[in-house]
Amino acid sequence: MIPIVAILLGYLLGSIPFGLIITRLGGAGDIRTIGSGNIGATNVLRTGRRGLAAATLLLDGAKGAASVLLAANVPALHVVPTAGLWAGGFAVIGHMFPVWLQFRGGKGVATGLGVALAACWPEGILMCAVWLIGAKVTRISSASALSAFILSPLFAWAFGGPARAILALIIAVLVLARHHANIRRLLSGTEPRIGAA
Repeated sequence: MIPIVAILLGYLLGSIPFGLIITRLGGAGDIRTIGSGNIGATNVLRTGRRGLAAATLLLDGAKGAASVLLAANVPALHVVPTAGLWAGGFAVIGHMFPVWLQFRGGKGVATGLGVALAACWPEGILMCAVWLIGAKVTRISSASALSAFILSPLFAWAFGGPARAILALIIAVLVLARHHANIRRLLSGTEPRIGAA
């Protein structure tokens, strides 16, 4: 049984473009005209406003976590045991392809991490650790994020079981696909480092 209401909840929560909203409210203009044009926290950081970037990161993660927790705990939404996972997966899809922005959204890293923390917290913690260590060592945001998501299905299988591992794998594939340009730059050695314009 497919929990349609949970899927819609996840998609609608995920599609809230916090990066765009926060930069406009913060007086930084339209984030889509800056840097890579992405609405995520890494591009918000290119405005030079670390506070706005941190807020974007937290809110993008929170919407992923909220979608899982609401669908898993609200009786009207929790119609099947995997309702939270469905909602979490579609929160990431909503972030990547928001209807409000002609389906041109972010790359799903913070939202996917929020989903992981809510759905299987040990997996989420390990992903955070990989991300932070990778960022410290390489100073390349995309490399650290991609490393965390590549390993996430293994973490999910170990701590969350098969259903969670399948969702982690789907999200990882989506995140990698959205980072195709970053992967090309990583391979050519031209990917910018954290804090670079």
